[in-house]
Amino acid sequence: MIKDHRTYRLKKLIGKFERWYCDHFIAPQLAALGAGHMIMKPWNVRVQGSNIRLGKNLHIVTTGDRWVSFSTWAMDEHQGNINLGDNVLVCPGSRFDSASAINVGDNCMFAAGAYVTDADWHDIYDRTMPIGATRPVTLAQNVWVGDGAIICKGVTIGENSVIGAGSVVTGDIPADVIAAGNPARVIKPLDPAQTLVTRERLFADPVQLQDALDKLERLMLHHNTLSGWLRARFFPTRGD
Repeated sequence: MIKDHRTYRLKKLIGKFERWYCDHFIAPQLAALGAGHMIMKPWNVRVQGSNIRLGKNLHIVTTGDRWVSFSTWAMDEHQGNINLGDNVLVCPGSRFDSASAINVGDNCMFAAGAYVTDADWHDIYDRTMPIGATRPVTLAQNVWVGDGAIICKGVTIGENSVIGAGSVVTGDIPADVIAAGNPARVIKPLDPAQTLVTRERLFADPVQLQDALDKLERLMLHHNTLSGWLRARFFPTRGD
């Protein structure tokens, strides 16, 4: 669809159903899920394993063909842990797989198709052995992982740094830089003269944020009708 044909009331109803679905089906699978979460189409979120903790104001976007998944594995001495801080954004197709620990700081962002893993998942020489080598991954606060980037085992990324689209990060990345490539290398530092505004700013006043979003939805959807939505849904025409 080119535009959203839903009415304001219908969109609100769908939002309530998504929150109910998340609280009823997703939250019980997690060790923790913070308040203020917004998970779009939560039926496209896959959770496997224990010790998965997601912070407050989590925002997950999914699509039918690009699920978001969180997986931890337990075998012998290995036990995976996934810990996401507050105000984290996770876009469609992102995956987090852990056999030791993945720790993500506040305000981090993961673009579509980002992948974070702390293990090889098979031993290099004995390929019948699952998991293989595993070392914790740590992303400090305000890290931005670009579209399709891969963060490998043992990596630490410093605060505020940006990982370019399609990068493969196999070694540590310092704070306040832009890194890209395969393997990822520092391209340039962030400009210290520029003020960095993080996702924390969005949630400084939750009531004001909700009011602003509500006004925007009313403005954008006020011309829509239920009959128009049904027509566009089942009998779309050019321009819908």
